[in-house]
Amino acid sequence: MTPFVTRPDPRRWRLSVAPMMDWTDRHCRYFHRLLSKNALLYTEMVTTGALTHGDVQRHLRFNAEEHPVALQLGGSDPRDLAGSARLGQEWGYDEINLNCGCPSDRVQRGAFGACLMNEPALVADGVKAMRDAVDIPVTVKHRIGVDRIERYEFVRDFVGTVSEAGCAVFIVHARNAWLDGLSPKENREIPPLRYELAYRLKQDFPALTIAVNGGIKDNEAIAAHLQQVDGVMVGREAYYNPWLLTTWDATFFGQAPSTLDREAVEEAMVAYMERAQAEDGCPWYSIARHMLGLYHGQRGGRLWRQVWSNHKLKPLPPREVWRQAREALARGATLAS
Repeated sequence: MTPFVTRPDPRRWRLSVAPMMDWTDRHCRYFHRLLSKNALLYTEMVTTGALTHGDVQRHLRFNAEEHPVALQLGGSDPRDLAGSARLGQEWGYDEINLNCGCPSDRVQRGAFGACLMNEPALVADGVKAMRDAVDIPVTVKHRIGVDRIERYEFVRDFVGTVSEAGCAVFIVHARNAWLDGLSPKENREIPPLRYELAYRLKQDFPALTIAVNGGIKDNEAIAAHLQQVDGVMVGREAYYNPWLLTTWDATFFGQAPSTLDREAVEEAMVAYMERAQAEDGCPWYSIARHMLGLYHGQRGGRLWRQVWSNHKLKPLPPREVWRQAREALARGATLAS
């Protein structure tokens, strides 16, 4: 019998930006929060080993403006997961998410990520240990299968076992993880998307919160998925075409249409670059790389990106680079007209 679980409000997972290694750091999340006040943001995956033996502040520090923000953990040992989850709660995160979907060789060598789908009882033990350690929601992000296992029963039984440990929220990357023969990039593109399996999970587990992830690129697709499941997680499209996020609060959260413009967002990011430099010496270009999609599809956007990504400009202060970028944008817009 499934134990009593306090069900978190599924609206929290209605729209989120996926955890992406080397991408969704605190600077990226600050940028995304400027664009949407309601989207749930996730950290890059942080391993339990990094928190147990490494620099906790470097891995867990985030900006107060990022809330709601979730910490994604990578690991398999229940005791280590509990300790890392406890740290995440102490640092102020709103959720702890366990990665059961990453297919990289490094993760496989650590016996976690997607290969954990082959050990649902171990995942359940980890979830229970984390739930016993924290008061915030503990969630799981996973694939629909591993290697050539394509039977729905595989992911159904995984979700069933883990939910019995008290996990009420599952984020389903609707592709198999091929652990042998494909790179992580290929694993995001080659295994076919099978959204219908995520839909079946919601039908079979109506009390659980089920969100779907994988290949979702526009609001029409988001709206269609929300007819079947509780939430949608957007990955690469949120990074390459971030202006999409500015439509979410009105379209999916019932708020007034956004009055943001790209120039105001860019100026806010320049101010953030100055703040980060003053706080800990962070160079502006470590932040600017995350906003290179701001003018995606706009006239002059290519020249604008060239300025912000120009290594020769690194010695300049960000406000001067911003000035040059604005000039390039205007010049490009004129040439395109």
